[in-house]
Amino acid sequence: MIPRYSRPEMAAIWEPANKFRIWFEIEAHACDALADLGVIPKKAAKAIRKGGNKPYTKARIARIERIEVRVKHDVIAFLTELSEQIGDDGRYVHLGLTSSDVLDTCLAKQLTEATDLLGADIDKLLKVLKRRARQHRLDICIGRSHGIHAELTTFGLKLAGFYAEFERNRERLKAARAEVATCAISGAVGTYATVDPRVEAHVARKLDLTPEPVSTQIIPRDRHAAFFSCLAVIASSVERLATEIRHLQRTEVREVQESFGREQKGSSAMPHKRNPILSENLTGLARIVRAAVVPALENVALWHERDISHSSVERMIAPDATITLDFALARLTGMMDKLEVFPNTMRKNQEQFHGLYDSQRVLLTLINNGVRREKAYRIVQRNAQKAWREYSTEPPNDVPAPYKNWFHYFLIKDSDVRTGRDAKALSEIFNQDPKKFLQGNVGRIFKRVFG
Repeated sequence: MIPRYSRPEMAAIWEPANKFRIWFEIEAHACDALADLGVIPKKAAKAIRKGGNKPYTKARIARIERIEVRVKHDVIAFLTELSEQIGDDGRYVHLGLTSSDVLDTCLAKQLTEATDLLGADIDKLLKVLKRRARQHRLDICIGRSHGIHAELTTFGLKLAGFYAEFERNRERLKAARAEVATCAISGAVGTYATVDPRVEAHVARKLDLTPEPVSTQIIPRDRHAAFFSCLAVIASSVERLATEIRHLQRTEVREVQESFGREQKGSSAMPHKRNPILSENLTGLARIVRAAVVPALENVALWHERDISHSSVERMIAPDATITLDFALARLTGMMDKLEVFPNTMRKNQEQFHGLYDSQRVLLTLINNGVRREKAYRIVQRNAQKAWREYSTEPPNDVPAPYKNWFHYFLIKDSDVRTGRDAKALSEIFNQDPKKFLQGNVGRIFKRVFG
């Protein structure tokens, strides 16, 4: 992944120095186990750890790369350079192992390291979403379905929904980590013919992994497909929240907006512009993470006990997907932490359409007062349409007193609405404080989400 969308801690997991360090740890732990089993001398295992346990400097990495150019095999190049560091006892390194034992176990370790960082990212995001949800718990705003005004909700309730979604993502990530945290030290075609299973158990224990039940020389790629699918789901949640912010920042809506630095510029041509660049950027980054899913699924069907068609894919999608998602989660957290919220604009927007968000409550009131549902629906709909058209008049007409809005006025004047009980019940709806109407159920939902 390009530096623009990389954070150092996650990028470091995929650097050659970390990869070779893990490769060495796998080989050294295997040698320790072989020594305990009496297969190699114990002094050789100590010499291997002493000689090879050196930082993978630029010079060492360059040496490995030069050898690989000649031998055209990355693990052999690594082992050759390692033997140069160790000396005579280097002949015991990789005894009975095959390349996939090192490569797949290393990938499992790197993925678990990456997952731990992603989990911490989600925890930080959850903390911000929880704080902002409570802060705006009863800031009334219009809910929209199909992009059209529906009924009232609160901005805090919107954020509580996203909090619950990312809590689910946190649990999915834990399951995905367990899925890929497997170790394979089983030799060619996975039969343990040349390496004792106890070596695998030792390496797995040292690396905090679990032995793969049946490795066939490689770890089955259904595990990795599930892992990258999980990352894609999380990325889609990032995009869903980003898309909500993008819409709410539109000039015609402007209920929220991303923070804007003192020296920030929105457009090279139009100095007034203040664009939702962070949420737009997150939408794009989510596409990159999701792009890993199809290749990961196609990696599942390998030939017989193994082939390497998956290898080139994973060398790209593993670092790119994890680095991108790490960056996206951090960016989303910062954006939501500094998000500017405008309750007054929310109030103006909900009042634009003359109380139409109360149409369902009006419908239910008429039904409860004895009007048949079909007739009640016709009454409400025709008067709602009148109020909708009234919004389009230029200039808009003032609502006659004492009516709350045009929807209220047209309903009361409708000949099919009985005076007395119906009129009183409808007036109570339009004069009720929305906060009083919503706060009870919002409180219940918050208790479910936040405890």
